[in-house]
Amino acid sequence: MHEENKAAANGCGKIRSGAQNGAALLALMEKTGYSMVQQNGQRKFGGPPPGWKGPPPPRGCEVFVGKIPRDMYEDELVPVFERAGKIYELRLMMEFSGKFIGVCVSLDNCRLFIGAIPKDKKKEEILNEMKKVTEGVVDVIVYPNATDKTKNRGFAFVEYESHRAAAMARRRLIPGTFQPWGHTIQVDWADPEKVVDEETMQRVKVLYVRNLMISTTEDKIKAEFNKFKPGVVERVKKLRDYAFVHFFHREDAVAAMSVMNGKCIDGASIEVTLAKPVNKESSWKQHFNGQISPNSENLLGFPNKEDGSQKSLGKPASLPVRLNGQHSPGSPEVERSTYSFFPGIKLTPISMYSLKLNHFSSAVMHLDYFCHKNSWAPPEYCLYSTTSQDGKILLVYRVLISSIADDSQSYFMPEKLCTTVEDAKELAAQFTLLHL
Repeated sequence: MHEENKAAANGCGKIRSGAQNGAALLALMEKTGYSMVQQNGQRKFGGPPPGWKGPPPPRGCEVFVGKIPRDMYEDELVPVFERAGKIYELRLMMEFSGKFIGVCVSLDNCRLFIGAIPKDKKKEEILNEMKKVTEGVVDVIVYPNATDKTKNRGFAFVEYESHRAAAMARRRLIPGTFQPWGHTIQVDWADPEKVVDEETMQRVKVLYVRNLMISTTEDKIKAEFNKFKPGVVERVKKLRDYAFVHFFHREDAVAAMSVMNGKCIDGASIEVTLAKPVNKESSWKQHFNGQISPNSENLLGFPNKEDGSQKSLGKPASLPVRLNGQHSPGSPEVERSTYSFFPGIKLTPISMYSLKLNHFSSAVMHLDYFCHKNSWAPPEYCLYSTTSQDGKILLVYRVLISSIADDSQSYFMPEKLCTTVEDAKELAAQFTLLHL
């Protein structure tokens, strides 16, 4: 391999002049017949290619490639990617010079998470506001407050007609540039709703019931769902303002979903859907004193557990937890590497709340982040101790979560004791997240 090719392979290719780069790109376009345009901070090669007939490739045909050296352009990238197949479109942006590239399936995401929304705003108000400043809005998903159904939870999900429309909206809604109702909002990508294959869904006999009153009991829910056909409900598990209703037979679950969706229970109009099964391989499990903790919860208040059922529309995130030096086998590994700090590297002050969830590796940090996202007060930890039969000091934290908006308070305390302060706090945060 020539030295210049070796350098290019290592992300350290020769620096070309503007004229050389332009000539190389022109030669590429003449050779391939593809067009090239620059717009919105990115350069688009193709889309569609010459002679293309029919609609664009369906979702799932795009990959994201990161960490491309800054001095590498389309004339070098296209031959590499063409080895995998015919390119429909290539959109180029540069960053992370000098590192190996990373490739993963590109999520054709059309949904944005909008946080710090005034809790008195209705769906129609939020929808109209988003339509005023962004294009391609299809729908707004808003969830009522768990304790006051006349208010929202302080966040919403905005669905756009395409990934491009969502991306443009995300850029338009950068915090500080747009303040609806005089509030600085938070904007991020919403993780896509979990897709379960049709064959699996055909076997589901559990219903997910949302928007219940906190005061509504499991017995009341069971009685209401048994009204249309007595004795069909096996059991009910309620968590906060949602519940899972288990049926003996699938046909009864499907019939009950049709009958009960939109019905009023204790003054609340409920929403009923089939629960989506959890992938047991991807849910995290933590062995602690011989016990296995529950499956992970979605960190924005949507259930992701309970007897193999889930409903996820928002910002899901599995919780990587390390206790007693162990790592939960099912959780995704967080990259925990160190990099050399070279003189001259520019540092930019940021808030930890501007980061994404995968930058946090502990439940304590996740809980702090979650409370901030919901405009709640930071979690308060109160430490308690007792003594075991063999004389060891055992510790447990009680966690207080306070909502600034409505002055409500909730306490959470795990049922396990720990021998170290760090483990006790991590377990308490873990337990709190699972029950929010």
